[in-house]
Amino acid sequence: MKGTTSAPTERVLDVVELLAKPGNEQLRFSDIVRELDLTQATAHSILKTLSDRGWVTRDPVGKVFRLGPALAVVAARTDAVRPLAHAAHAAAVQLSAEFGYAASVVERVGDKLVITAFEGGGIGLHTTPPGERIAYAPPFGVAFAAWDTPEEQRAWISRSGSANPELAERLERVLVRTRERGFDVDWTTPALGQMTQLVGTLRDDVPTHVRAMLDQLLVECATIGLLPENDSAPRPQPIASICAPVFDDRGGVPMILALHPFVALPMRRVTALGKHLVAAAAATLPG
Repeated sequence: MKGTTSAPTERVLDVVELLAKPGNEQLRFSDIVRELDLTQATAHSILKTLSDRGWVTRDPVGKVFRLGPALAVVAARTDAVRPLAHAAHAAAVQLSAEFGYAASVVERVGDKLVITAFEGGGIGLHTTPPGERIAYAPPFGVAFAAWDTPEEQRAWISRSGSANPELAERLERVLVRTRERGFDVDWTTPALGQMTQLVGTLRDDVPTHVRAMLDQLLVECATIGLLPENDSAPRPQPIASICAPVFDDRGGVPMILALHPFVALPMRRVTALGKHLVAAAAATLPG
């Protein structure tokens, strides 16, 4: 949606999202002020309003803030108006229980990817918690881009931050192969993803001769975690995620369903998991 954003609204949503993050069940007033860099007056006004409306509660003994009961009404309504997301979440729960790996649902919101569900496996160094936003740019979002329009695919590739034709060509081949296969596989860690974004940002602020070196590094960073084009690997590879597109009734891909083994697997096993994942994703669409 085009237009200006509302800073006061953003601050309110920042508070709600902060309290919704895993591990943030013991935040006090001072913690919220510090984490969001708010003034005490602003934080007090936001929390007072949210408390009055039942969106947050404050423990009278521990003085900690938590999400309130009014959000349960919103959550229940969300399941009703977003049946595809609800079905994908249920599929993630089932997949995690069936295979013993973590499973997630990721949705695309503009040029961002939002993790809306993460089941099993715990949240640690290899994972990004629910609610976090990831740039929809290489190396992330292959399972979205592979089924996107040519124009959107070019936009995704351009967000790599590099004009290097070698990177564009390699990413184009990855998208074609992913669509042929039906699912995406990568062993990109969050740290590698952050490094990719950092290199893409730095290239515009360095001399030309350094930019050429950064461009080549970006090519490697943006594609190092992607599955080889011939789907062969000399030995088991540590797999970060196997992702399948979840199609809506118009043939679009609003979200993906993923398994996160975080262990080395032979390609035969990866392919078997990928096919099972594709079937589970297809089953989320009623009828």
